[in-house]
Amino acid sequence: MGSIQLRRNFSRNILVRMIIMSAVIAALMVWKFEFINQVYFRDQLTSTGLIINGAIVGLFAIGILRMITIFLHYAQEENALIRFLRNLREGEQDPLKRIHKKAIIGNRYRTMQGLFKANCPINHGSLASTLVANESTRNSLPKFINNILILTGVFGTIVSLSIALIGASDLLATSINVGGMGMVVHGMSTALSTTITAILCFIFFGYFNLKLSDVQTNLISAVEQVTVNELLPRFQVQTDSALYEFTGLVRSLQELVNQMKQSQEGFEAVELRVLETLQSYQEKSETMHEDMAEVKHLLKRGFRLHEDD
Repeated sequence: MGSIQLRRNFSRNILVRMIIMSAVIAALMVWKFEFINQVYFRDQLTSTGLIINGAIVGLFAIGILRMITIFLHYAQEENALIRFLRNLREGEQDPLKRIHKKAIIGNRYRTMQGLFKANCPINHGSLASTLVANESTRNSLPKFINNILILTGVFGTIVSLSIALIGASDLLATSINVGGMGMVVHGMSTALSTTITAILCFIFFGYFNLKLSDVQTNLISAVEQVTVNELLPRFQVQTDSALYEFTGLVRSLQELVNQMKQSQEGFEAVELRVLETLQSYQEKSETMHEDMAEVKHLLKRGFRLHEDD
């Protein structure tokens, strides 16, 4: 991963933690089933408590299911980001190989590639702000449920206290009205149960809502680090980088000129050697010509031949 700060499998670990905590809570509910049955279900004069508690648990369940889908989505995004980095480090011709076309890092790469081909400047701050805005809308439902979950408990408490007040008014109307006293107790019991349900659901939901924000921050931060470290050097041409590249080009040209100069000097040395060889050959040829003339003269004298004019 190099200098990229990405907590691998972070989303999956949070999901595992959620499953373990859910299993522990389920075990506690089985263990304390008699208490739960007495508080929530036994001797209920009205269905108010069941309706309010059911609404609280229903909101809680909807939010948890939405969180699970988001965690699974971010787990896929983390895997896509890791695969993208692996493709870059291995020198793949297509960095988006085996990456889903709707992945965040895939969209970022194609966007920067399109801007580069269109000769448009790349504003990294604008890209980062757009990504944060898009991803923040993904958590709108969990945020809404997290904000109103505790309010549902307050609403249940108010409704239950209203029922208790109705029973108290009936009790005050007559001293022998046993039903009014039962309504007071029922209202207080319902207020207690709805408050307990809302608080417990809020604690569990609020913890994993914070972890969802951590997972989102972890992924977005890694995407921006990859953009700065890997993508911007590929697609953005800045004044400093252009001057640096031009300086490197000048240095390469200087090295090429030096190599050409050395080659020219080598050619000159070879040329001198060839000239020396030709001169030596010419001297040897002249000496050989004189020797041949002397041999010819001796042969003519030995065979008493007439000298040519």
